[in-house]
Amino acid sequence: MSYDIVLKRIYQAPEPEDGARVLVDRLWPRGKRRESLQLADWYRDASPSPALRRQYHLGEISAAVFAVRYRGELRDQPDCLLPLMRRAREGRLTLLSAVRDLESSHLPILQEALLKALEAEDASDREPASSPCLRDAFPDPPH
Repeated sequence: MSYDIVLKRIYQAPEPEDGARVLVDRLWPRGKRRESLQLADWYRDASPSPALRRQYHLGEISAAVFAVRYRGELRDQPDCLLPLMRRAREGRLTLLSAVRDLESSHLPILQEALLKALEAEDASDREPASSPCLRDAFPDPPH
């Protein structure tokens, strides 16, 4: 199945085709009133930890190190993706952030993690619960 997950800056105007608009930042964007954003949710749990965000923002770690550590945070807490996965299954999901450069932010990493998690969940739904060859190995007992 194909999922429609797009990335946008919170400062861009909401559009009808945005679908569910979810802010995925730890901090509220400056100068923005909640009513004007047309948010479905402000979901902080899938954003980078405060320590990781601070290290990256202050230039203490490179973009490559940030990406590896953020992927590790998402891998260590896979349940944090579940609310976003549910929204993605309902239609277009727009992930929002206040960062200036979306491509060097956490959003592409989060988008990739969501798509992989959705794909893995879909694959597990298609697999049979048990191997068909086991049925022959253990025939039904006589009644």
